[in-house]
Amino acid sequence: MAQQQYSSRLILIITIIVAVVLVAAIWPLSMIGKGSTRMVAADEADGRIQPVARVELARAAAPSADRKPRDGAAVYAAVCQACHATGAAGAPKAGDKAAWAPRIATGSAALVNSAINGKNAMPARGGAADLSDAEVKAAVEHLVGLAR
Repeated sequence: MAQQQYSSRLILIITIIVAVVLVAAIWPLSMIGKGSTRMVAADEADGRIQPVARVELARAAAPSADRKPRDGAAVYAAVCQACHATGAAGAPKAGDKAAWAPRIATGSAALVNSAINGKNAMPARGGAADLSDAEVKAAVEHLVGLAR
């Protein structure tokens, strides 16, 4: 009986020693290519605190080659379509008569004023600061025309 107890303890001790040696040998190998653990932790922290989105302060519409004012359809395609085609950020979709009816009822001047100065999530001039008032007005008229 004492012999069996002695061999069980010996097997347990050998198992623990083998486990410690394996962990000591494998742990450093798992860090190869990752740099120090301090750098890994810093990189992970940087990844977690990155913003979910970014704000684009100004978006330039494609200028016309001859510097003439662009028509409403061209301005819509270059600037407005990004939100008004999809309804992003609550923008009324182009051609949605129900969504546009109350806005059209406020009058063309109010719509143009909102487009020039921005309203709710829409930035001034749709984010394209290079648009002239005439180009903004043409784009508004184009959008209103799609909703009628």
